[in-house]
Amino acid sequence: MLAERLLSAVMARENARLLTLEPADLVALPEPDPSKTYMLYVHVPFCERLCPYCSFNRFPYQQQRAEHYFKHLRTEMKLVADRGYNFTALYIGGGTPTVHLDELIATIDLARYLFDIKEVSCETNPNHLLPRWIEPLAGRVDRMSVGVQSFNDELLTQMDRYDKYGSGESILESLQDIKGAFRSLNADMIFNFPSQTEQMLRTDCDMVKESGCSQTTFYPLMASPVVEAQLAATVGRVSYEREAQYYQVICDELAHLFEPSTAWTFSRRGDQMIDEYIIDYEEYIGIGSGAMSFVDSKLLVNTFSLKEYNERIEAGKTGVTHLHHFDLHDLMRYRFLMGFFGLSLDRAQFKRDFGVRIESGLPIEMAYMRTVGAFDRYDEDAITLSPKGRYLLVAMMRQFFIGVNSIRDEARAALSVEEQQVLFGEGTNAGDNK
Repeated sequence: MLAERLLSAVMARENARLLTLEPADLVALPEPDPSKTYMLYVHVPFCERLCPYCSFNRFPYQQQRAEHYFKHLRTEMKLVADRGYNFTALYIGGGTPTVHLDELIATIDLARYLFDIKEVSCETNPNHLLPRWIEPLAGRVDRMSVGVQSFNDELLTQMDRYDKYGSGESILESLQDIKGAFRSLNADMIFNFPSQTEQMLRTDCDMVKESGCSQTTFYPLMASPVVEAQLAATVGRVSYEREAQYYQVICDELAHLFEPSTAWTFSRRGDQMIDEYIIDYEEYIGIGSGAMSFVDSKLLVNTFSLKEYNERIEAGKTGVTHLHHFDLHDLMRYRFLMGFFGLSLDRAQFKRDFGVRIESGLPIEMAYMRTVGAFDRYDEDAITLSPKGRYLLVAMMRQFFIGVNSIRDEARAALSVEEQQVLFGEGTNAGDNK
């Protein structure tokens, strides 16, 4: 699709500018704005095994290393509370947050004690969909998001997930077994694998419908420059030529049971919980190694080094070691991207926040979207997306996250020799990460 190729090129250029970070030794977070609502993101960077397509900050799990980390994670949470922040929503991502259940429970319980938490979201993997994990979390977590990626055994094998998490049929049964345990159950899927056929994708959609999940998120396969070679060696060379076609297959297959909640999240009708915190919360605080915050017109990035993270928290500092300051035009573009990712942009709110109509603030972007037929409803109150517009947002968000993943790749490459060995070696030595 010509429109997608043009958008991808523009987004890649903008990412190079917008996501350029400068070093920062941030002792304390910016003070909270009493008029704003914030969300708390907690990063748990441990996995039992590492997936080849993942650019998130993650390390091989080792019990002592994880327990040491969780201790500092809760200390950082207290520092955030002391700074005056309060949160009604908590999102725990990774890594695999459920990799150390007792530490996860202690962290959730502390968050509920320190803040006015009303809603907890957490990620997990299929091998943790067992009573040992589900029973203690069912009363603590409202939205559980399960990293399925695909139900196809061939694709699971390519991703090095078949031996870890079992066959697609066994994952389906595990999801069905926990139906009703959480207010919302989300299946995280990936589409546009090089070896994925259209029939494989249709079968994945059918199994999502059979799973009993109240929500599913179909992420397009994303290849940041550093991960691209590893992807080529495992799942194949990534191409975006079929992406629009495959996205339409997903929309068609899910249409009679699910409706779009974001450009790539689909909810069963009646489910109001969306598995994308950036939609409901424009500003958020991230804690933990590799976490990111968006607050006070700044993108704040915590160190990816476990050793440096622990040392900074012990010294009473934040984990922030890099930042980028957004100017007014950057903030308008960010609102444009996130608003339309959520399928609707509030025109009146845009003018109140930025002092101009969106057509005046972002004339090129708006003219382009109107020209290619990206909009459906367009009135004084709101602008919504057409089916074509939804796919274009998938492409834009894919490129945006490739840019974010490039930040992660650069941060990982800057790790010390010792931590490179933990990450890329056997991962058995915990001593270097205290």
